[in-house]
Amino acid sequence: MAKRLSIFPLTGALLFPGLQMPLHIFEPRYRALVSDALARDRRIAMIQPQKPVEGAPLFQIGCVGRIGDVEALEDGRYNVVLEGESRFRVIRELEVTTQFRQIEAELLEQPEDEFLSSIERASFEREAKRFADAQGYSVDWDSVTRLDDVSLIDGVSQIAPFDPAAKQALLEANTLNERCELLVQLMQFFARRDGDDDRVTLQ
Repeated sequence: MAKRLSIFPLTGALLFPGLQMPLHIFEPRYRALVSDALARDRRIAMIQPQKPVEGAPLFQIGCVGRIGDVEALEDGRYNVVLEGESRFRVIRELEVTTQFRQIEAELLEQPEDEFLSSIERASFEREAKRFADAQGYSVDWDSVTRLDDVSLIDGVSQIAPFDPAAKQALLEANTLNERCELLVQLMQFFARRDGDDDRVTLQ
């Protein structure tokens, strides 16, 4: 089913269904976007532009978020928390008179009851520990082990310090198993890079 969505194109920012994203909204066009969303259905579509320049073409896959917590500041800015609902695929960008861009998109069905095998989970956690140790990250591993498979894999995909193309590939992975495998590959690739480079580039 095609749906009209107002978009917030932001390089390096991913939202996954079931996860949250805090945003500080200060540009006038995105303040208008939030005001419009609050007056309608509270939904904003997050998607990456292919280049960090004004009006750049968009990647094909993004995620719709519903505004949960919202703080309206006196100067017109907003602090909001988006709650991921559904991935979508861009059909076309619309010609609009609003300050913000809008698209026609197809909402993608969210797979149900996805899980990792015990081998996949153990392999991922092992690689994640190596990755965290190499980068000097402090991680509460007891809490990590209590996460369900989807929250773990999608959560790491959302916050991982990879470049926009690599992060987009994670969002576009069709299954949890594919996303897990790609994450492991990216962390291994990262570990082999020169220590002076703290970004992963997906060729």
